[in-house]
Amino acid sequence: MDNLIAVTGATGAIGGAVARILAADGIALRLPVRDLSRAPALPGATAAECSYADRSAAETALEGIHTLFMVSAGESKDRVEQHLTFVDAAREAGVQHIVYTSFFGAAADATFTLGRDHWATEEYIRRSGIAYTFLRNNLYLDVLQHFADDDGTIRGPAGNGRLAAVSREDVVQVSTAILRDAAVHAGNTYELTGPTALTLAEAAAIISKETGREVTYRNETVDEAYASRQHFGAPDWQLDAWVSTYTAIAEGGLARTTTTVQDLTGRPAQDLAQVLRDDR
Repeated sequence: MDNLIAVTGATGAIGGAVARILAADGIALRLPVRDLSRAPALPGATAAECSYADRSAAETALEGIHTLFMVSAGESKDRVEQHLTFVDAAREAGVQHIVYTSFFGAAADATFTLGRDHWATEEYIRRSGIAYTFLRNNLYLDVLQHFADDDGTIRGPAGNGRLAAVSREDVVQVSTAILRDAAVHAGNTYELTGPTALTLAEAAAIISKETGREVTYRNETVDEAYASRQHFGAPDWQLDAWVSTYTAIAEGGLARTTTTVQDLTGRPAQDLAQVLRDDR
């Protein structure tokens, strides 16, 4: 099959939804997964066991693949190394096009520390000689309600900064639209956002209204943010990522809205209230 597509992350929210839609469209897929027992059973799809860090297994899993939908690996200290190993495997396997889920504002000096990981991955893919399309997704609307602690407080040093978060469903719909005709999108970088940029106080009010759970936002200093998270026992790189999520909002780096979702899917991007209603 000349245009065989590989979808990673098929056991997760984004990759799994993309795989289901493409399979329902009759598109042949390969699903590289870490655990074959968890691979979804989809028509026209075959699973292959590999991790991003296992170059040999990844090369085998990607043999014969034309287009690779590469969902970024789970957050970890060595995520960039995992990504680079997987890109090397894709090149050796003969993959022609990588569609990679990156982050809004990815840059070498991004305030959000994990945005630097995405930039490093993008740069490596650019230099690989493989055609690419980057989806720079803003934070997910779906997870905003989970920013609140057990007391219903979202706390962090975001000030009055605004966030143009995007729904996972919109990311899925854009991804499938691109994968159906990936060549048209080669070399493009798409920034995906929701329709509105909200402060965290505004987001908390919407969450309260739509879920019936009282949620509020408490602004913290950076020092307070680190201190209030120490009890989790997370490593320094993880604490930096958590806190810098809020400082990136505070500086306005996640506030810009785009029309990418509507441009590529033909429908308006979902807002926070819609996402919460769909989640009921």
